[in-house]
Amino acid sequence: MPPKEDADFVACMEDILDIYELPYNKVRPVVCMDEKPCQLLGESRESLPMRCGDDCKIDSEYVRNGTCSIFVFTEPLGGIRHVSIREHRTAGDWAEEIKYLSDIMYPDAEKIVLIMDNLNTHKSASLYKVFPPEEARRIIKRLEIHYTPKHGSWLNIAEIELNVMTRRCLSRRINDIEILRNELNTWENNRNADIAKINWQFRTKDVRTKLASLYPTYIMRNS
Repeated sequence: MPPKEDADFVACMEDILDIYELPYNKVRPVVCMDEKPCQLLGESRESLPMRCGDDCKIDSEYVRNGTCSIFVFTEPLGGIRHVSIREHRTAGDWAEEIKYLSDIMYPDAEKIVLIMDNLNTHKSASLYKVFPPEEARRIIKRLEIHYTPKHGSWLNIAEIELNVMTRRCLSRRINDIEILRNELNTWENNRNADIAKINWQFRTKDVRTKLASLYPTYIMRNS
């Protein structure tokens, strides 16, 4: 959150909030995208199993088995999400995920309204680094991209989805990327089967009151 009034922030914030107020539209799905790093951690010593009246004992030391990146797409009003795990977080990884969003998740959509933060890899240019120009342009034309403001990642509903996933799946050490993939795939399937939706309540009228300090002072000009 910016510490003082910031016209760029509020303009971008209100753009995102306007999108969240749109009704569900199957042919123009609103999809939020985010990613997070994940450490693969193993046990340095075998844990002591739980006994009657005593918790499982896990040593505080651990073994680092590398890192990976978790990508998530979530459609809040459709109750759909997709999670994938990649070894890296590059422009190419992002571009391939966007192609999956376009061609596998929503092949019949007229336009995919995509909300994400403004990372250096989250650019249309990344598609041109991976695909031929015709293919890159085809994918871009299927998207309507809206970026959350700087210091405004809390406006991305995909962060809520990541928090749910983290609490349910990543509260213990996982030392292998394939184990992680299997666990998150199971979580994704179960949550999609439940058609778990996210009901965003923060509206533009709310922020103009609660975050009034971020709005520049309006000066009426004489005509």
